[in-house]
Amino acid sequence: MRRLLYLLLVAAFVSLVVGCRASAPPVERESTGQGAEDITGRATPDETGGSGLSEQEALIQYLENLGFRKVYFDTDKWNIRDDAREALKKNAEIMGTDPDLTLTIEGHCDERNTVEYNLALGERRANSVRDYLIRLGVDGARLKTISYGEERPVSMGHDETAWQQNRRAEFKASK
Repeated sequence: MRRLLYLLLVAAFVSLVVGCRASAPPVERESTGQGAEDITGRATPDETGGSGLSEQEALIQYLENLGFRKVYFDTDKWNIRDDAREALKKNAEIMGTDPDLTLTIEGHCDERNTVEYNLALGERRANSVRDYLIRLGVDGARLKTISYGEERPVSMGHDETAWQQNRRAEFKASK
């Protein structure tokens, strides 16, 4: 009976911990009601008017417009693939055109394996991309890394096609 009670307590604790692993809520910035400058120095409409893009969405769109590319990884790997090398060379060239641009490199994984394993793998992927960009001449002080593991999939499927899309490193800009 004591053993059954112990197992139930452990199961309840595990359920609580697994249920609480949601991401932190997004940080809201205070609106001044006036336009702000985007990272190119041009005035942009306030978040509540005009384009309707948040600051982070505007930065993401800026990177996409510049031609920043995501890089993808093989299953359980963090080494830079040949196709990723070309994308990272292009990204490094773009970094060279804007000395004030800093990047956060996000490491992502597919849904397989444990949460802990995927967080560690995502970190290795982000660091691998960071190290490669540094070898290409980007100042390491302009690069930050973070791992989201399996928490932010771009494809919700449960097959190899979806998993390939989720094994990636993405770039978020800041000034």
